[in-house]
Amino acid sequence: MTAVTETPQPFFPEVAEAPRYTCAMGGAYSAALATFGSIPILHAGGGCGFAQNFGQSFASGLNSPGPVGGASTPCSTLVEEHVIFGGEDKLRKLIESTIQLMPGELYTVISACVPSLIGDDVDSVVAEFRNRVPIIHVKTAGFTGNSYKGYELYFDAVIDQLLTDQPVKKRTVNILGVVPTQNLFWKGDLRNIRDLLAKIGVEANFIFGDLAGLQALQQIPAAELNLVFSLWGIGTARKLEERFGTPYQVFPSLPVGPQDTSKFLQVLGFKLKLPADVISRVIGAEETDAYRFTEFIGNILFVAIPHAYYAVVADSSTAIALTKYSTNELGFNPEIVIVTDDPPEEYRDQIIQDLTGNLESALTPKVVFEIDAHKIRLLLRNYSVQIIFASSLERYIAESELGGALFLSVAFPAYDRLIIDRSYVGYRGGLNLMEDLMVKYGGPL
Repeated sequence: MTAVTETPQPFFPEVAEAPRYTCAMGGAYSAALATFGSIPILHAGGGCGFAQNFGQSFASGLNSPGPVGGASTPCSTLVEEHVIFGGEDKLRKLIESTIQLMPGELYTVISACVPSLIGDDVDSVVAEFRNRVPIIHVKTAGFTGNSYKGYELYFDAVIDQLLTDQPVKKRTVNILGVVPTQNLFWKGDLRNIRDLLAKIGVEANFIFGDLAGLQALQQIPAAELNLVFSLWGIGTARKLEERFGTPYQVFPSLPVGPQDTSKFLQVLGFKLKLPADVISRVIGAEETDAYRFTEFIGNILFVAIPHAYYAVVADSSTAIALTKYSTNELGFNPEIVIVTDDPPEEYRDQIIQDLTGNLESALTPKVVFEIDAHKIRLLLRNYSVQIIFASSLERYIAESELGGALFLSVAFPAYDRLIIDRSYVGYRGGLNLMEDLMVKYGGPL
């Protein structure tokens, strides 16, 4: 089989093999499931929601969708009859029965392709229930975008239909851009960021995975600052600034390891006007602790595979975080980074800059934007690497086609590892990454 060139070839119609996301409905559905106490109600075909059970939740580190996910999610199960005569009455009855049978803090109606194509007035049906329960409608026809877009559409609905003005609470921030399930480590990452910020006196409203649920959503306008950790939170942050005047700060990724985490705290301290001595004290203590524990992997790092050449296949935020940490702190050499979340064109130059700038390496990685699993497979064949950070789609080719390269699943989908609250974020997050990677080649002797 001939290796593919790195210049995209035109195809019509364009077909992509195994892209690393689902449709917009899947993204909104995952966000609703990640909101504690929220009951998703799908206005869609019967297979649309249930397919997310394995295609989204299980693919995100073998996770269950929770008590109201999968087969437990209310769905209008639209068929040919509803395409012809409309599905509004069935949706109305579904919402009514769901309210009676499934107590929840928030009901999230998510409409998919069929209602958009046939013109169901879902907004009007949902409006009939607003005086009874908190309820929102997220319009997520599959052709509006992928699951990252669905995450943004979920917040659009929350902002437009649920939020009201709140007094600003000093030293409180919202965490945006961490997309549930698409980020394999979203649960652990959000909690790590919360605990890290608490050390400098900042309260984090991280919304997803928190038991606050509806209350966390309602408190979004009270934040002093919105922190955005991927390009997929920028649109939401802009909308919150327009609606409530909340400023925002964009970081290209969550911080992994001491260097990036310290820089993150310094930027945040400046933005929130926190005492410089508090920031310095926390940074000093955390760096000392992290580097002390790093000493325990010294032999594996410098003797087994020193300065390893590596490849990354991941979404833009994960790719940036791991490239900077692996290069600047572990001393690895980046050969190629393949970005898989299909970022809009206007962000791609900045992503390339974030991936290639300020790297402490004589080697600058080749950056490719690609969603097709087969093309990614062929691209990787062009490089000789010792380590691959990727999805489980690359697990088997790492050994059979890429010279036995060491492999670690860090990006969606991951069907080869269970991820509950694992996290690579923060000072100790870098140590977690070292443990997961280096055990693969550090032993047994």
